[in-house]
Amino acid sequence: MLSAARFHFLFTSFLLLTSVAVAQQLPKPEAKPQTEKPATVVPAPPLSLEDALRLGLQSNYGILLAQRDEEIASNNVTRGNAGQLPVVNGNALRTFNINNSRQQLNENDPRVVRGGRANALAATANLNWTIFDGLGMFVALDRLRTLEQFQREVTRTTVEQTVADITDAYYAVVRESGKIKSLEEALNIGQARIDLTQAQVDVGLTAKVNLLTAQVDFNADRSLLIQQQELLATAKINLNNLLSRAPSVDFQPIDSIVVTRGLNHDAIVQAVRQRNPRLQQARLNTDVATYERRLIRASRYPTLALTGSYGLTRNINNAIFINTPDGSFLGSNINRVYGPGYGVTASIPIFDGFNRTRLEQNARVAEVQTRLELDQTQLQLDTELEQAYVRYQNRLQLLQLEEDNIKLARQNVAIALERYRLGLLTPLDLRVAQRTQLDAEVRLLDIRYDAKQAETALRRLSSGLVQEQ
Repeated sequence: MLSAARFHFLFTSFLLLTSVAVAQQLPKPEAKPQTEKPATVVPAPPLSLEDALRLGLQSNYGILLAQRDEEIASNNVTRGNAGQLPVVNGNALRTFNINNSRQQLNENDPRVVRGGRANALAATANLNWTIFDGLGMFVALDRLRTLEQFQREVTRTTVEQTVADITDAYYAVVRESGKIKSLEEALNIGQARIDLTQAQVDVGLTAKVNLLTAQVDFNADRSLLIQQQELLATAKINLNNLLSRAPSVDFQPIDSIVVTRGLNHDAIVQAVRQRNPRLQQARLNTDVATYERRLIRASRYPTLALTGSYGLTRNINNAIFINTPDGSFLGSNINRVYGPGYGVTASIPIFDGFNRTRLEQNARVAEVQTRLELDQTQLQLDTELEQAYVRYQNRLQLLQLEEDNIKLARQNVAIALERYRLGLLTPLDLRVAQRTQLDAEVRLLDIRYDAKQAETALRRLSSGLVQEQ
């Protein structure tokens, strides 16, 4: 009988010789006759994150609509809209008449006129200038300026949210593209496994069931690849929508997901309270409520206005009877009146059924309500910030763990594939190692994307995202 050491030596030698024989007997792919010239594949144009943001800021419909609202608010900030400038109106009237008249005095013969013509012309220019209304016009101007600032903050909120959405959508495409590469690598490993198994089946070293199992696993990975290609196409469509481009526009992302580590919590909190546009909107909304209450209070005071006018009136009547010593005759009459007019009007509110009191009470309640909304907004932002920061820290830890884990998974697959080539590993163990690497690749991409999302959320809350980009 052979000793254990000698048996092990012979068995190892047999495996080495078998592997050499298998390598020499690997089937070579037959060359297929080319009946048709393959179509030229045009590579998709590259797209960087900077280019995507530039396109989004130029053409995103949400930003364009917000900018139009801001333009309207800016146009409303005028002294005339606040009631500080005079109002001048011009009126003109021109009439023509054809009159039939009959006049009779005592027993005299009647005087009859048929088709007598008359016309009138009237033109006036009126001026009304309020010079005092309880300072309401100045309060109204301050309110319009505050509304303009409010709309600017709304636009800034839209811009920052759009930048965050485009950033997330772009990195989603990068993530799905990375998963495509991982699945293609898994397919390469699966094809190598099929080739090795086929060679072993050909020389009778393994059963055909192992070859069938390898082909089933390969087809399963191909199915995952097809599904992943759909996810990648969907991610590209979502990004094109944010860029206001046609959904069918293809591109290739060239930036990778790089997570910034070490964001300072206290600095983010301070930036949120100083620059966050949602918080600024809540503060400006409180100012607007204060101005509206002051406007209602100003309506209690007297109103003093200057009035002025200049008018011209002319009447021509060609069908009148003129009495003279020699008798009467039919003649015409022309009346013309023109000249300026001016004056002062005063209006004093005395009693309106306590409506002003009611309106002022409601305005005070609305002012208190806006302060409560300000506190609520502050609390919501603090909550979102803490959630985003906890998520950011957690994803950084997971990211470090997965980056270390992927190195081990890749080494494990390389060793498993070599052992399988030598016949020292079962097909099931190779498949487990292959799936472990694929899962580790996917987890790393997902964690890296989640960490970048958390970083983007923190920068958006602190209003640093737009400035950085």
